[in-house]
Amino acid sequence: NGPEKCAFPVLLNEAGYRTFFSGKYLNNYGFDAVGGPAHVPPGWSSWVGLRGNSVYYNYSLSVNGTSVYHGDDPDKDYLTNIIKDEGVKFIKDLPEDVPFFMMLSTPSSHSPDTPEPKYENSLNSSTIPNTPNFNIANENKNWFVMQGEQPLRQEVVDKIQEIYRNRLRTLLSVDDLVESVISKLEERGFLDNTYVFFTSDHGYHLGQFSMPRDKREPYEFDIRVPLLVRGPGISEGAEISDVVTNIDLAPTFLELAGLEASSKYGRS
Repeated sequence: NGPEKCAFPVLLNEAGYRTFFSGKYLNNYGFDAVGGPAHVPPGWSSWVGLRGNSVYYNYSLSVNGTSVYHGDDPDKDYLTNIIKDEGVKFIKDLPEDVPFFMMLSTPSSHSPDTPEPKYENSLNSSTIPNTPNFNIANENKNWFVMQGEQPLRQEVVDKIQEIYRNRLRTLLSVDDLVESVISKLEERGFLDNTYVFFTSDHGYHLGQFSMPRDKREPYEFDIRVPLLVRGPGISEGAEISDVVTNIDLAPTFLELAGLEASSKYGRS
């Protein structure tokens, strides 16, 4: 009854955009207390929302308000591929003259870090970047990172190395998703008139400050996330050093659509 009703998809939809969402929405989405799978957030013309938190198999999706269960068949149920296929289908079925907004929200590389079978043995030589704060004995640091064993035992380091590789392996399927979406946009003749944004969840750490795995460290680098954009008028390889956070995405999307954004949305 609050922010959903004035989120940017609502404004885009009201302006004539066909809007599509596929993937993870919110950790408690689809539960009975918040309307169950029948609740499709306003503003989305088509909706494929994951019930609950990040998984790769054995989950339910709300497909336009109807619950659809997926099991553990790698060829039919791997979530990243479902999100990819739904996105490609949306682009395939788009009319030529209707503007659109599509959001594909894959949980990769969130735990449980389950790679697609074809990538299970990829990147076997990859190792966690050996940053100066990796597996150190902390002194005079924030209390939060002074907990636990310091430095970590080798068996723990070996374990988080494998977690690191599995996280990367899950992202190989995201590479496939991006390639499929870009290819379909190009095939339909939409690519030169479409902006593509790629961003992520906030910082995640393995072994930094001797914390085995977490994403709640009290340092500035936790708010640094990827933000890549391609589209009309954007020069290849251009870099902008302005400070930007995820609250600035909504007003940016609205401005690109020729709409005005309230100041509560952040800054384009």
